[in-house]
Amino acid sequence: MDAMDIQSAVGKDFIRQIVTADVAALKNGGRVQTRFPPEPNGYLHIGHAKAICLSFDIAAEFSGKCYLRFDDTNPEKEDSEFIEAIRKDISWLGYDWDALTHASDYFQQIYEFAVQLVKQGKAYVDDSSAEQIRAHRGTLTRPGTESPNRMRSIEDNLMLFEAMREGQFDEGHCVLRAKIDMASPNINLRDPTLYRIRKVPHQKTGEQWCIYPMYDFAHTLSDVLEGTTHSLCSLEFEDHRPLYEWFVAQCSVTNQPQQIEFSRLNLMFTIMSKRRLKKLVDEGHTEGWDDPRMPTLSGMRRRGYPSSAIRDFSRRVGITKKENVIQLGSLEFCVREKLNENSQRRFAVLDPLKLIIENYAEGEEELLDAANHPNRPELGSRKVPFSREIYIEKNDFMEDPPGKFYRLKPGGEVRLRYAYIIRCEEIIRDSSGNIVALRCTYDPDTRSGDGINQRKVKGTIHWVSAKHAERLEVRLYDRLFLSPNPGQGDVPFADSLNSRSMEVVKEAALEQGLSEANIGDTFQFERLGYFCVDTIHSEQGRPVFNRTVTLRDSWAKIEKQALASISNR
Repeated sequence: MDAMDIQSAVGKDFIRQIVTADVAALKNGGRVQTRFPPEPNGYLHIGHAKAICLSFDIAAEFSGKCYLRFDDTNPEKEDSEFIEAIRKDISWLGYDWDALTHASDYFQQIYEFAVQLVKQGKAYVDDSSAEQIRAHRGTLTRPGTESPNRMRSIEDNLMLFEAMREGQFDEGHCVLRAKIDMASPNINLRDPTLYRIRKVPHQKTGEQWCIYPMYDFAHTLSDVLEGTTHSLCSLEFEDHRPLYEWFVAQCSVTNQPQQIEFSRLNLMFTIMSKRRLKKLVDEGHTEGWDDPRMPTLSGMRRRGYPSSAIRDFSRRVGITKKENVIQLGSLEFCVREKLNENSQRRFAVLDPLKLIIENYAEGEEELLDAANHPNRPELGSRKVPFSREIYIEKNDFMEDPPGKFYRLKPGGEVRLRYAYIIRCEEIIRDSSGNIVALRCTYDPDTRSGDGINQRKVKGTIHWVSAKHAERLEVRLYDRLFLSPNPGQGDVPFADSLNSRSMEVVKEAALEQGLSEANIGDTFQFERLGYFCVDTIHSEQGRPVFNRTVTLRDSWAKIEKQALASISNR
């Protein structure tokens, strides 16, 4: 999608209005440069997609640049595995970054800038304990108090900061703090920490450093050094903006980045905390970060979500300052819409019940024409084998059905899609009285497409020839949580897990030819939903199919009630 298409799709939100005005005023020379700056301490999730799309789309719309920068200032929690996963996810979403950088690329420059702050009397080394510093900071209603170390001489601070850099102190012994305003109503301005001691090897710089800059400090300086013009972030950083602006004001550069906040994506039935997602993985509630039930981009990719659907959803959600909760059904609607456009149709029976068509000759077979897509004739058709014994879904038959049940019942008729009208003549039971098969007859004059004696019946069901069925594994994925707001209130989020979020059908009866499906292939199993070939469990000739999404939203009523409850609080 080019810049004009993007803007017509999303309209002109308040951020685009700001950027438009900045370009017109030639702020920063009329340049537009954004960045997406993840911390490599986990996998990206659907909440990140909104920020990714916003930053990359705005850069494209204004013929600017967008950097991918890893804010790797916390070596204890970061790993190269996460870096590779993030790069893969962004590429899969359809974006190319203009430069790939790391905050660690600027560690030397950030350190030198900190030294300058010390020389200007704007930073000092504080060897108070963490508890003392916390107490000195005050509260939202009580101003902070100055540390006894705040008035150290510049010479002493330079000597102590150098000693920190050389590793002469233990972790936690001291920190470097900015000297701003301990009485500020904004706690973030009450002499924030700039550097702390961490004697932990860094995944990129190794053991070169034993002190690391704090996120706010490194993040702002990286924006300045890279030439960022618009630093887009979620509302949780709104209170940090004065600190961001203070850091920028101390820099003697022409580039003046501007921080702009927008509401984060809050999705029902979903957890957006990387810490909690990690807990799900570590405690074995999921197969890993890429489990198809996870809200991670890698999980959604494995489940079969098209990247175009995620981009579409992110743009439809819109950019505002108001926090809101989005129904998961809205995302699934976008997924269905995209999959419906391109997915070829196939037959699959997940819970088979055998039908024996008595008046169809034993050993006889025929190939029936079936469209690959009802609305796209250019995708052609396929031949579906039909024989005397077929499988239908067990729930497509009822011995004692309620009114308006238009599927198969004793003495009733249905049409087999692309085939014939059949009539149920007799129920076959085992010694325990369980239904094991149905004896039926068919009307040979009702073959679909023949135009002969095309009498109508109210019900049409799908089927698979028993002789030609391929018995393959199908995984039925559903929402991971039963609660629309997992983890809220006093209920631990693990207690909200849906015990039926994954049901494995070991030997579903699938249409002939599906055993040749490849990873990346997606299909609509008619009347059942959209399915894709799993990337982990599939083997050559024995693909495992993941249900991406059902054909209809079975959770819509629950979501509507939950949304009303949230709105009334």
